[in-house]
Amino acid sequence: MSENSRSTHTYDVTVTWTGNLGEGTSGYRSYSRENEVTAPGPPLLAGTADPTFHGQRDRWNPEQLLLAALAQCHLLSYLHMAVKAGVVVTAYSDSAEGFLRLNRDGSGEFTSAVLHPVVTIADPAHRDTALRIHREASAACFIARSVNFPVLHEPVILDRP
Repeated sequence: MSENSRSTHTYDVTVTWTGNLGEGTSGYRSYSRENEVTAPGPPLLAGTADPTFHGQRDRWNPEQLLLAALAQCHLLSYLHMAVKAGVVVTAYSDSAEGFLRLNRDGSGEFTSAVLHPVVTIADPAHRDTALRIHREASAACFIARSVNFPVLHEPVILDRP
C-alpha cells in the first residue's frame, strides 16, 4: 500500500483541569488533580492523578486509561480475528496489569503491560486457534502497536459450559 493510499483517522478529546481550589498552582498541595475528559458523543469521563500523586480514587487516572485502552483494543482486535478464524467467542474478560517505573527525577514510564484475557469459546475443537489468534490480535491492535513497551498476553481459553 502506498503512503498516499493509506487512510488517516483523527480523534479529538478535550481535557479540562477543574482542580483550581482558589490558589491555582501556588504550591504542590494547593490544587486538585481533578480534570474532565470530553469528546463528541460519549459521557464525560472524570479524571485525576493516581492517588500516589494526590489524585482521588473515585476518578480515572491516565495510567488506568492507558491500560484500559490496551486491553480494550486487544479485545476488539481479538473478536475480529475470531470471526476471521471461525472461532465463536461467547464471553471475554481481561484483568490487565501495567508496570510503571518511577525515576529519581520524578519522571516515569511504563515498562510493560500484561493482559490476562479469559475467553470462552463455543467449540472446544477451536481451542488451539483461539490461543493462536491472540498473537494476531496483538499484531493488529492499534494501541499496542503505538506504545514503546512490551504488551504481553497470558490468555486462558474456556469451553462454553
